This record gives sequence, C-alpha cells and structure tokens, in this order.
Amino acid sequence: MADLLFDVKDHIATITLNRPDSMNAFSEEMILSWIKALEEVRDNDDIRVVILKGNGKAFCAGGDVKAMIAGNGFFNSEEDITSTALARKNSLWKKVQRVPLLLEEIDKPVIAQMHGFAMGAGLDMALMCDIRIAAQSAKFSESYINVGIVPGDGGAYFLPRIVGIDQALDMLWTARVLTAEEAKETRLVTYVVNDDELEDYTLNYAKKLAAGPIESIKIIKRAVYQSQTMSLRSSLDYISSKMGLVTELPTYEEGVKAIVEKRKAVFK
Repeated sequence: MADLLFDVKDHIATITLNRPDSMNAFSEEMILSWIKALEEVRDNDDIRVVILKGNGKAFCAGGDVKAMIAGNGFFNSEEDITSTALARKNSLWKKVQRVPLLLEEIDKPVIAQMHGFAMGAGLDMALMCDIRIAAQSAKFSESYINVGIVPGDGGAYFLPRIVGIDQALDMLWTARVLTAEEAKETRLVTYVVNDDELEDYTLNYAKKLAAGPIESIKIIKRAVYQSQTMSLRSSLDYISSKMGLVTELPTYEEGVKAIVEKRKAVFK
C-alpha cells in the first residue's frame, strides 16, 4: 500500500499520510510522493483547496526514529545517515525541505486536519499549512530534543512566527506535550472540535473556501504572507495593484450583483 494517498474531488485535493502502523512517520516514498502531490496542487488550476491529514490513530510522528537507528529513516537512506555531514544536509535539502519550499509556492488554502499525535517534523508540517483544525484529544510536541537533534524541516522558522519566540523556544527545548486546548491558547492550532466532528468540520470548511472567489482567496493569502516582510508602503502598493485586477474579474461582478439583489453569490 502506498505511503501517501492523493486524490482530488470537487476542487478539493486531499493528501493523506498512510503509514498508520508507524504513526505516519516519514519514509522516503512518502516524502517523494508528497513533493509530487504538492507540484500537482501548485500547477493544477482545478484544485482550489488542499487538506492534509493522516490515516490511523495519529496525524504524524515526524521522522521515523526506529528507521533512523537502522540507517534509513529521517535522512531516507543508509548512505545519508552514515556518511558525511554534507550528505545528510543535502538529503534534507533535496527531500524533506522541498515540502515547505513547495508550499510557499502554493497560493491556494492548505488545511491541516489533525488528530492523535502531531510530533516533531509532523507538527512542523502542519505549521506550514494555513489553517490547522485539531480534534479535542489531539496532542502536540516539538520532540526533537528527545533524540538530540534539531528541527531540520523549517520548524525553527514557522513555530516562532505562530506562537512567539519564547513559546517556541520553550516547546523546542523541553519537548513538552500540549493538549488541543493548550495548542489553541498558544495559537498553534486555529480550531479545536470534537473528535467525531473533525472530518466533517474540516471538509465543510474546505468546501466553503472552494466555493468562494478563488482568485481573490489566492491573492489574500499571498498578500498576508508577503506583507510579513514588506514595509507598509510596499504592502499597500502591492494590494492596490491586486485590487485593480480583482475588480475586473467576473467574481467581483457576481458579488456586487448578489448584494444588490439580496441573494447569496455563486462563484464559478
């Protein structure tokens, strides 16, 4: 059975981590399939929203520690883990680190549906998503320090931007486990829902976005992220240019007509 499943239905792509016996810990096949799936998401205009989730009892345990000890885990091959530091660096760059770099190129909403444990790189992969919806019983931990390694996938970049520097350092230094409610308090997740409602809640959220004016949604996402590194003047210049573009689209005309006619807009 494939380590990662990918399908598209009603403009919503679903990426499912599929190593339930290993808490969906990474394998080389999973990472390579993940990269391929994200390239399809980026390039396929029929896809409007992405859901990332895991099969089995957990979202994702990150690197496969047992496989790493055997020589074929996080770095994906025996040669990578047993040879030079440069080989291990290049393995991360060519494989695991391709995921956040591809996600940076995707303007469409990406939603993490989280249950069970989300640990280490598994948690970090969710931090790379735009929205994180967690089950009430979910648990979260930046567990790298437990095996004496560092967040090689981008966790040190994403985590402090979401929870703040002090909270990020505390999580990374102590590997403390957060409940879903604690994760919500620190802004680690966006929503917490009952376990039996997680699937439907996430899908309905995705459907609502997929039915919206997709070009405006994509521009909003890019504006929010790019504005984090822009001056106010540059950000205003960027968004005014985009406003000029969206007001020429059919979705703008439909939205205005719907308001005037006191009905719900139907975007195509």
